[in-house]
Amino acid sequence: MLSALTVGAAGMVIVVRNLLHALLFLILSFVGVAGLYITLSADFIAVVQVLIYAGAIAVLMIFSVMLTPLSDRDNAEGLLRLPALVLSGLVATGIAFVAIETDWQVTSESSFENTSVAIGEALLSPFVLPFEIASVLLVAAMIGAIVLVRED
Repeated sequence: MLSALTVGAAGMVIVVRNLLHALLFLILSFVGVAGLYITLSADFIAVVQVLIYAGAIAVLMIFSVMLTPLSDRDNAEGLLRLPALVLSGLVATGIAFVAIETDWQVTSESSFENTSVAIGEALLSPFVLPFEIASVLLVAAMIGAIVLVRED
């Protein structure tokens, strides 16, 4: 279900004409990828996927779309649509061939360890200063971008 949701939402990003709707489908695709990470017992990567991609990057894209003029918000027809479809078909065929022809060996099941506590402690104790500097730098860059596109 998660993979169908993720691939379907990613496909809708391509098909939808309205740029804001495409961004919403992109956020849905990011959340689907986070769900796939949870099924793989990669809890920290799933949380990072939701916070960074579905949260920060998607909000940044929505800000940039909302700051553009209304006339530029549609997905116009491009000259490279047919070559892109051919290339994506070739890549999908290659992935399907590899998935079918590979001898997938099942190993003994072992329990995964919860790594999010150790990573959180590392981010907030010895690496708290670089973490905070990066956050201040990102906020300053976003404020600078908004000031640059603001009409006086």
